[in-house]
Amino acid sequence: MMQMPGLLIADEDVLSRKRMADLFIDAGYQVTVTNSAAGVLYGTLKKTAQVVLLSPKFDELLATDLIPLLKQCNRNLSIILVASELPLALIRKARSEGIFYHALKPTKAGDEEELRQAVKCAFEKMTQNPATEEPS
Repeated sequence: MMQMPGLLIADEDVLSRKRMADLFIDAGYQVTVTNSAAGVLYGTLKKTAQVVLLSPKFDELLATDLIPLLKQCNRNLSIILVASELPLALIRKARSEGIFYHALKPTKAGDEEELRQAVKCAFEKMTQNPATEEPS
């Protein structure tokens, strides 16, 4: 049985989370949302998420602190950092930690195309390079 693509949206902002969830549920993805670092780690460990949309900060943690942990849990995870304004140093650090993409946070209807394309590309990359499953 083919598993539906799993997308985890991790954002403290409830409106932003809902907007992104609606966008990707409508596009046919299996979407999970969380506003906690524990939720992100759980989704990653359980391998219910193949792609994570990660806001730059939540639970008093910076995304750059969380990315290495997520990559240790699942090295094939595609992480898309979703943020409007970030210091260049933070973006560079996130890239060095292995994010798949940095997308601008959609602020109004019509702004979602970049994020939609980034998620689509992340899932396409996974199907082109299927990872070998690690024993649990």
